Amino acid sequence: MLKARLEQDAVFGRCLAVAEPVRRGDLVVEELPFAQGPKRDSGIVCLACYQFLQFGEDGDSLDRCEICDWPLCAACAIGSDVTDHSGECEVFANARVTFAGNVSDDGVCTQLDCITPLRVLLAKEADPERWDSQVEPMEHHEEERKEDADVWHADRVNIAQYLRGPCKLSSRFSEELIMQVVGILEVNAFEARTTRGFPLRCLYPYTGILAHNCVPNTSRSIYPSEGYKIRLRAMVDLTEGQPLHHSYTYTLDGTAQRQRHLKQGKYFHCTCERCQDPSELGTHFSSLKCGQCTEGYQVPRQPTDSDSSWPCSNCGASSSQAEVETLLQSLQSEVNKVQSLEMGAKRLEEAERLLRKYKSLLHPLHFIATGLRQLLIEMYGRVQGYEMVQLPEHQLERKVELCRQVLGVLNVFEPGLSRTRAMNLYEMHVPLVLLAKNGFIASRLGGGELRTRLVDAIDLLKECVEILECEDKSSQEGVLCGVASQALKQLLLSVEGLGSELN
Repeated sequence: MLKARLEQDAVFGRCLAVAEPVRRGDLVVEELPFAQGPKRDSGIVCLACYQFLQFGEDGDSLDRCEICDWPLCAACAIGSDVTDHSGECEVFANARVTFAGNVSDDGVCTQLDCITPLRVLLAKEADPERWDSQVEPMEHHEEERKEDADVWHADRVNIAQYLRGPCKLSSRFSEELIMQVVGILEVNAFEARTTRGFPLRCLYPYTGILAHNCVPNTSRSIYPSEGYKIRLRAMVDLTEGQPLHHSYTYTLDGTAQRQRHLKQGKYFHCTCERCQDPSELGTHFSSLKCGQCTEGYQVPRQPTDSDSSWPCSNCGASSSQAEVETLLQSLQSEVNKVQSLEMGAKRLEEAERLLRKYKSLLHPLHFIATGLRQLLIEMYGRVQGYEMVQLPEHQLERKVELCRQVLGVLNVFEPGLSRTRAMNLYEMHVPLVLLAKNGFIASRLGGGELRTRLVDAIDLLKECVEILECEDKSSQEGVLCGVASQALKQLLLSVEGLGSELN
């Protein structure tokens, strides 16, 4: 830890707070994972680089470790950097446990569910002091997890009993300890990506105990090129003693959706300011158009109540939670069908059609409408028939409008140094530059007006780069930072040249 201290809170339990005043962008926590490994319910992946491997129906494949026979891609099998796999390799080889290669109809290989828990257990033996002080106290919600009897039973059989039985580890690890580790991972682990973009999960003892808030004040970056080190930075200025918050759910979901996700995956109800505000901090991110009047919006009377009524703020007409959920399920089903379409003109046009259709049903900033806008932002300028250089001015203006609307929401829910904000800032600068240059070429803008508009785009790029410059250079965000930096240099040169001409 750097600028954070461990505290005991009556509501959040063990959590972190700012040890001294910090500025936006300051590093507050930095740590290496206690252990890392495949995600739960994954397919067959290489146990060193986590890329997906193809095995034959009989489980036969060349992609196996020569020592233990478990999945290892050809490159990792002949390479020297297989640190992640070395621990379980010795266990499996000594116990003569082979890899069956069985995959369920939905592509899951349950035999690999034991890998990451085993790595945590082996790390416990290697570093008992860190386990005792940092990992063992982490929440694992055993009683709540037992309520899902099927999952609990599957974990006991596929992980605890498998490790203690066939893997011959009963003298080293009790069933209670193994199930505790499974819970710690389920509740606290973070998803990471390798330098090649393959997913895995990592356990960070300090970062993992951050209190949740649906408006976070920290952002995290994981560096695969540095052993998956995590760095936590302040998104905004923070005062000494202020709790550090992170969001353990998707901030662009509505309140009911976030509450459901947190209850199912993290075993708690969120009572943050955003969740308790029916208007979600004035955004009306979950509000519906009233069907009885033209002016009002229906909002939940008790946002965190799963059976709340939804009265109209104008005429008082009310809908039940069940009616609201039925409507949203229907709309989300339509959105899912659009998202499943191949990336192309039809997908874009269908997303625009749904946005027009939902105007009579949803508040303009509703999370379903916002999700459609984000989808459109990513398609305008990229799909065939809508390439950036071919977009007419009204579609360039449309992309700018979409970016402004999404950024308006993000400025409330992810203020400051948000990667999602950075992506949208970059997306918005491109059509702004093209519109400015088109206007200048068509003599609608003079040199001074062109310069002003390019400076606006420069400001967007500067903030984009500021947000992304601390990302791992090999990550998607790090690559975008490089692209944005180059675009920024070119624009600065253009503006400098314009300034010389105008003078």
